[in-house]
Amino acid sequence: MRIIAGEYRGRILKNPADQRTRPTSDRLRETLFNILTPRIDARTRFLDLCAGTGAIGIEAISRGANFATFVDKSQRACALIEENLDLLAVPEEQTAIIRTPAEKFVTREYPKAWDIIFYDPPYQQDYRSFLLEFAANASSLLTPEGILIAEHHFKTNLPDAIGEVRRWRITKQGETQLSFYQVK
Repeated sequence: MRIIAGEYRGRILKNPADQRTRPTSDRLRETLFNILTPRIDARTRFLDLCAGTGAIGIEAISRGANFATFVDKSQRACALIEENLDLLAVPEEQTAIIRTPAEKFVTREYPKAWDIIFYDPPYQQDYRSFLLEFAANASSLLTPEGILIAEHHFKTNLPDAIGEVRRWRITKQGETQLSFYQVK
């Protein structure tokens, strides 16, 4: 797995030794960041939920995001994210790694919201309960123009709206879909 563009372009990331983590493919990451590039600048705060290897958040930093928070419930995944950040020499002041389940993370209040939140759990995860928790706290999590992107299997039907959170775009690639949400 490699970084596609930006400061760390072409650099290789470490992959997990086991098969339990399903990293987002290079092709899907490229599609995702072709959509996100106009939203990423030196002020962008990026949140990578169920971060796994950290590839999505690291790609955001590589493309100019100011800060990335990586959240994963696995200690092994958090250690791998730390290894990948060290491997690329990403400055520590640009990142935070938090070991907790994404569903628990989104129930808390935070002093600063994120501009872009990416959620990529195991495909068998209960997306609906996560989206309900997220919608209940969206004003604490997202900036006014912020977006949530959920990666899911194309056969998993996600709601068009939960509370004030509305889906405004779906992108399909192979068996994977990206659902884009904003607070309306």
